[in-house]
Amino acid sequence: MADGGPMANHRFGPGGMALALLVNIMFALNVIAMKVVVDATAPLLSVALRMGTVFLICAPALRPLPGRTGWLMLYGFLNGGLFLLLLNLALFMATNVGALAIAGQLSVPFSLLLGALLLGERLSRRKIVGVLLAFAGVVALVFDPHILAEVPAVLVMACAAMLWGGATLVQRKLTGVSVMNGQAWNGLMGAAVLAPFALIFERPAIAGLAHVGWVPTGWFAFSCLGATVLGQGTLAWLLQRYPISTIMPLMLASPVMSTVFASLYFGTPITVGMIAGGIVALLGVTIIAFSPDRRPVD
Repeated sequence: MADGGPMANHRFGPGGMALALLVNIMFALNVIAMKVVVDATAPLLSVALRMGTVFLICAPALRPLPGRTGWLMLYGFLNGGLFLLLLNLALFMATNVGALAIAGQLSVPFSLLLGALLLGERLSRRKIVGVLLAFAGVVALVFDPHILAEVPAVLVMACAAMLWGGATLVQRKLTGVSVMNGQAWNGLMGAAVLAPFALIFERPAIAGLAHVGWVPTGWFAFSCLGATVLGQGTLAWLLQRYPISTIMPLMLASPVMSTVFASLYFGTPITVGMIAGGIVALLGVTIIAFSPDRRPVD
């Protein structure tokens, strides 16, 4: 790829940083939201309802796009369907939400690898240092004594991260697609993939929906509007304008925030190691944010 394509005239600055911070906060809070909702309902049902609600909100913007409808459907299948399915299963299996937040950062190297292999994007040395620092900070969080009990859930979360990394690459094919149209397809495909399985395997949970309290309902609303429409929509907007190597490393702040938010919400302790790891990770993210990108390979 000889040029920067549609991103060539977009310079990443304070506005982009503010939007990236917003995405991180939405995603970090969504870990709490999804855990609360999954525990109150069921893994397949909760995400099928979430994506169905997103589709209803965004349905007026749904448009087929000649030559790119297939990419829209693939994005929705990966991001709204398979990724959220595995994420919900991991949350259902886990008791330590912070461990899953840590595993979720694997989407960053997956995205960077795909961007380098398929889009010709390269990382500057400073950005590599920033990524290594961010990884070191996140790895420090792994030394939680309860992590061994969460290995099966962490492995499922790692698979989810791989799918999310692939979905971010597909988003690069959707430059110029409106956020609402993209999320409409996301919701449609997610609901279409997951609703049949929920109807087959989770009938008792469906029957119990009438007894779900206000707290799970509130978190469900946030998950639909805040995390999916606003958070994923903003991320899609950023990925259409800036290289993966600029945007995705910034998402390393999300697992740190998730660990802190989950600790505050669920009452789990914040250790010295968690604080130290968070500081190192955020230092790495700062370096990444202010490091220039290399030109794509011709």
